[in-house]
Amino acid sequence: MRSIYGISLKELETFFVGNGYKKFKAKQVYDWLYKKRVKSFNEMYNVSKSVIELLEENFCFNDLEILAKNEDIDVKKYLFGLSDNNKVEAVLMYHDYGNSLCISTQVGCNMGCAFCESGRLKKVRNLESHEMVLQILKIEEDINVRISHVVLMGIGEPFDNYDNVINFINIINDNNGIALGSRHITVSTCGVVPKIKEFTNYDKQVNLAISLHAPNNEIRDKLMNINKAYKIEELMDSIKDYIKVTNRRVTFEYIMLQGINDTKDCAIELSNLLKGMNCYVNLIPYNETSHIEFKKSSQKTILEFYDILKKNNINVTIRREFGSKVSAACGQLRANFEEGL
Repeated sequence: MRSIYGISLKELETFFVGNGYKKFKAKQVYDWLYKKRVKSFNEMYNVSKSVIELLEENFCFNDLEILAKNEDIDVKKYLFGLSDNNKVEAVLMYHDYGNSLCISTQVGCNMGCAFCESGRLKKVRNLESHEMVLQILKIEEDINVRISHVVLMGIGEPFDNYDNVINFINIINDNNGIALGSRHITVSTCGVVPKIKEFTNYDKQVNLAISLHAPNNEIRDKLMNINKAYKIEELMDSIKDYIKVTNRRVTFEYIMLQGINDTKDCAIELSNLLKGMNCYVNLIPYNETSHIEFKKSSQKTILEFYDILKKNNINVTIRREFGSKVSAACGQLRANFEEGL
């Protein structure tokens, strides 16, 4: 039976009309789900008995189990148990602009990025839309604080689960639902070019982030398997088209790896690659794990890299470090839990 948390308002309206009811019933149900946060149809006391019975025949309430929660300064990391005993993670980060939640979109990941902890555990399945929605609802319930920003940058490649991700965005963006503004939602991809092209025509102003992590094909081939399918030139062409059509700025994520992609030559090459684009670069200090041998670039190296980009008129920030004490590398808490660490 389908989860009630996985159906968009538009689809629910169609469902009610198809069963002989007015479509406003869908907004009533959404209000109970996402404003009043009830946990059963019987709690919807202004909804008729016949509608309750119809809902119970077609939809179910379900939940995620919080298996573990690690906390550090301004960060909480959650490990969730799914109904089939698989596990995913979400990370809550407190910023001066609000509470940002990084959610997972798949159980495991097949992209195989060399530096990524979650890629060690291969893809088991896609997450359903409701399993993404519930990551938000469970954490808001746990901390009794509203999530203001959502980033799809946890375990999995969002564009490898495109339809469920788009449905999820439609649900959380709806003003009758969780009501997260489009510009407070960011989708991060390692560079699945056909889906970037499809996303270019999506009708919501959702942010796009690209996990780039290298300024050329030689380095990126070694770090990211996706580059063997879609070279940097093809990736950049798709992003330029995206910017032209949407007039939206793109974020390039760049993890700083000691001796790999952090040289001055890399900074110059990256500057030339991005010159003139409506974008900014987010330099990310690497979160080292016990399973992967890459090392974090020194603070001095990161600052020198930053300065070169700045001098070449590239908008750039250095991401504040979160959660080194809470297994915050993507997939790390899940891996530790599985291995009994």
